[in-house]
Amino acid sequence: MYDYDLYDYSAGVSTTSSIGTFPLIGGSLASILIIVSLWKIFKKAGKPGWASIVPIYNMIVLLEITELPLWYIVLFFIPFANIYALFKIYIELAHKFGKSTGFGVATVFFSIVCLPILAFSKTAEYK
Repeated sequence: MYDYDLYDYSAGVSTTSSIGTFPLIGGSLASILIIVSLWKIFKKAGKPGWASIVPIYNMIVLLEITELPLWYIVLFFIPFANIYALFKIYIELAHKFGKSTGFGVATVFFSIVCLPILAFSKTAEYK
């Protein structure tokens, strides 16, 4: 009498759930890579590596490494000023490890590539 096959959602649900799985796994792997890279960068700079996994404190440690004032933390809560702060921190971080300003700018856009270079490169020494 009624055709309920039109309301079968099982195929749509399985497709939708599998589409969401790949970005979740990729994002998790990228986050782990960045955390491990920051851990190694902090160790190279003589700071505790565990600081890379503590929110806000990891930014304080980055500011200490780059020798920028701690009030830069406030800039991260102000729209557009946070973009300036991120550029400034990554450029100074690149300089501290003997890299160019261009590398610092690239770190803003490609941190998943540039942070591991700073962390695992033998030539990137903290100065």
